[in-house]
Amino acid sequence: MNTTSFALRHIGPRENDQNQMLKTIGVDSIEQLINETVPDDIRLKKDLDLDVAMSEYEYSSHINELSKLNKIYKTYIGLGYHPTILPAVIQRNILENPGWYTAYTPYQAEIAQGRLEALLNFQTMVIDLTGMEIANASLLDESTAAAEAMGMLFALRSREQKKAKVNKFFVSDLVLPQTIDLLETRANPIGIELTIGNEAEYNLSDEYFGALLQYPGKNGQITDIKSFIEKANEKNIKVAVAADILSLVKLEAPGKFGADVVVGTTQRFGIPMGFGGPHAAYFATKEAYKRDVPGRIIGVTKDVNGNRALRMALQTREQHIKRDKATSNICTAQVLLAVMAGMYAVYHGPKGLTFIADKIKNTASTLAKALENLGLEQTNTHYFDTIQIKADAVKIKFEAEKKEVNFHYPDTNTVTISINETTSISDLNEIISIFETITETTTDKIETLEANKTIPNHLKRESDFLTVDVFNTYHSETELMRYIKNLERKDLALNHSMISLGSCTMKLNAAAEMLPLSSTNWGSIHPFVPQDQPRGYKLMLNALENQLTEITGFAATSLQPNSGAQGEFAGLMVIKAYHESRGDHHRNICLIPSSAHGTNPASAVMAGMKVVVTKASENGNIDVEDLRKKAELHKDNLSALMVTYPSTHGVYESAIKDITKIIHDNGGQVYMDGANMNAQVGLTNPGNIGADVCHLNLHKTFAIPHGGGGPGVGPICVAEQLVPFLPGSPIVKTGGHQAISAISAAPYGSALACLISYGYIKMLGSKGLKKATEIAILNANYIKERLKGSYDTLYSGEKGRAAHEMIIDCRPFKANGIEVVDIAKRLMDYGFHAPTVSFPVAGTMMIEPTESESKAEMDRFCDAMISIRKEIDAANKDEPNNILKNAPHTMAMATSDEWSLPYSREAAAFPLEYVKDSKFWPSVRRVDDAYGDRNLICTCAPIEDYMDA
Repeated sequence: MNTTSFALRHIGPRENDQNQMLKTIGVDSIEQLINETVPDDIRLKKDLDLDVAMSEYEYSSHINELSKLNKIYKTYIGLGYHPTILPAVIQRNILENPGWYTAYTPYQAEIAQGRLEALLNFQTMVIDLTGMEIANASLLDESTAAAEAMGMLFALRSREQKKAKVNKFFVSDLVLPQTIDLLETRANPIGIELTIGNEAEYNLSDEYFGALLQYPGKNGQITDIKSFIEKANEKNIKVAVAADILSLVKLEAPGKFGADVVVGTTQRFGIPMGFGGPHAAYFATKEAYKRDVPGRIIGVTKDVNGNRALRMALQTREQHIKRDKATSNICTAQVLLAVMAGMYAVYHGPKGLTFIADKIKNTASTLAKALENLGLEQTNTHYFDTIQIKADAVKIKFEAEKKEVNFHYPDTNTVTISINETTSISDLNEIISIFETITETTTDKIETLEANKTIPNHLKRESDFLTVDVFNTYHSETELMRYIKNLERKDLALNHSMISLGSCTMKLNAAAEMLPLSSTNWGSIHPFVPQDQPRGYKLMLNALENQLTEITGFAATSLQPNSGAQGEFAGLMVIKAYHESRGDHHRNICLIPSSAHGTNPASAVMAGMKVVVTKASENGNIDVEDLRKKAELHKDNLSALMVTYPSTHGVYESAIKDITKIIHDNGGQVYMDGANMNAQVGLTNPGNIGADVCHLNLHKTFAIPHGGGGPGVGPICVAEQLVPFLPGSPIVKTGGHQAISAISAAPYGSALACLISYGYIKMLGSKGLKKATEIAILNANYIKERLKGSYDTLYSGEKGRAAHEMIIDCRPFKANGIEVVDIAKRLMDYGFHAPTVSFPVAGTMMIEPTESESKAEMDRFCDAMISIRKEIDAANKDEPNNILKNAPHTMAMATSDEWSLPYSREAAAFPLEYVKDSKFWPSVRRVDDAYGDRNLICTCAPIEDYMDA
């Protein structure tokens, strides 16, 4: 065994296992299986041109040396990003713990109660600090959250406003520049007109439906948002506030002043800057708007025994329900980062946060006074952490960089300095020394901090926050460690068993890929530092772009989109810009197959396109003749086709080249959804099938962990004609020479997480990547054969093969009174997370084992499914008190003195022998979703607040 081979460690089945699996499938070799699965006309004729695979040890040395090329300066740039202190107890027990980072989105609530509670803590923290009534479980970044707020307020216009076509949105010129740029990206396609101006002077008229303020402003000035909101509300204009969450410890909550939405980032709560991400944004609003909130809301409900339980509430996947009527395409959040930020608040509590905020505020005011003693003018009348100095910015920058210090320079006469949690008195004196050099004067050395008044009385925080027990209990490391472990034990993640979710690709997140995320050389860099400083990052990101460009067969890549849904939107916006550059402004029709992921139509509408749905044939493929008919009907206005390949039904459609040609012949471009790229790498690629742009889910195919629902990264790769339009940034030069405006807040999106995919590709190399794809197909077809006779596969390729995933039909079991959800819940008793339920076909399961799972693990899963089939056969529609309908079974049930069920405790809890070795117990019984939606509680409220009397 070659112990240096990463591919050998990443891929699950051993060589002997592979031979047995091939025999079960009925083929002689993997090559034969691939030939029977992937159409010959789309196969790559040569291997990918990538570097030779590194061993884990070689990669560790390489990435460490690369990190040393980053220049780590003391950074006071601000603009939404700050150095932080990540408590070691959170780093070790969450960020570096596969029990947290390998968990999937908590759609199966009964085995996700731990991360659901952590997210409820996050929501409670946000609600308390913002003064709002409801919050979601995080969004992608502050700028995206602000854009979502704008979109929601646009949708919430009154009937009169809609009738009058009121479409103006006011944006304060103190809003972060990256947010303004992203607002422009989102506003134009849906007909919103932005007005950017001085909030103190601008008079809002009835032409406006909403406004956005920054609190404090980008330059640190605290403005009178209270008066602005009052005036706006008088005119029926809704107001969103982008607020620094740490400043809200000292500043009164915007909700107390009547704000309609409050958004921001929680990066300041212990999350590394990471050259721009990932960080958890927050979104808080009024309960009256709960049906319009983008993303996920965690809510309290009860299980069938009446015990408190948590689950995702309301419209958690509203884009799948509403599709082209959806107002948002958000599909992933930043769960892992939200969990960490929430734990930061749990660990420090209200007193600890107050201490940190006071230290920052006092450090800023002490610095301001010292610089004024040097004869400099500090122009912010009220501030929290950021001061603005009038000085020769060119000279200051030269002296600061000599001492490895970064400030922000808005213009040649202004320097802004943002103080952070890490700033010490020694740092203060270093900053002062820089200005002493320029002014050629001196002041007294700072020895203690002064508590000067910097916040106006009417904006000082008076309301309590974080009063519930969870924020006032776990302040020693021992207690927090145990609390985190207690929550982890309630969650089933990849460190426990296979999670075979179709379309979601829950593969191994290798430790060697993850370790660099803890390095300060990677974590400590602000996204807007001078571009000679992040040299290691630039080399890594450029190499990753080139790797992905080669893998997809395209011409260039943008890493900016920080989720798959954002990648979809970015791809369509690039297509839109391409058409407009040719004078084809009228091309707005987007063809989308009926089986498409729900984010596809939602993204198309957000891009200003009109959705036309094409039919699927009986075998689940795209109906080519229907597609041809609609493409020709709309040829004068055709913009794009959105297609997933292999199809959402788990099949390599042999007509794919005909399909892409039809679109091109009628003037459109082809967008390929990269959800199933795990079945393409090394065998075929989007460029080869005739696509023009694709997005990639790096949290699927390229090994970034799902983290319980994020982080995700959704880069786009494009053909030559689309390269000029790749997205840019208002601060750092990125994208093409005709770049569309920003898709995410940071120039390179979630740059820190990109390290994982870079390592994945470097350690697998060309041969390893191809082998991984082949084994993913082998594993799926092995499960298909093992389940034959117990479950029917709904769709297969022309030679009876599945791609990397397949759909089993559970609809016939209705005759026994069993629904697909019953199978999902019963799998928990066997120690497994259910495959994807009822997508893309209601009443089915979509199974994707990935290449990382061993034959032994797949056999356990198949044994469980076959055992469940026997239980289904024993079920009777007229007798619902059966083992499936009662699933899952908890430890409390199995150990209770009473047992009145018509089957044994052993059958309920230990249905197969292997379960006894490592039993995973669901912590609650089946949850009542409807009750939770009727009685929405999304904070850590005591149980008596929501249970029926």
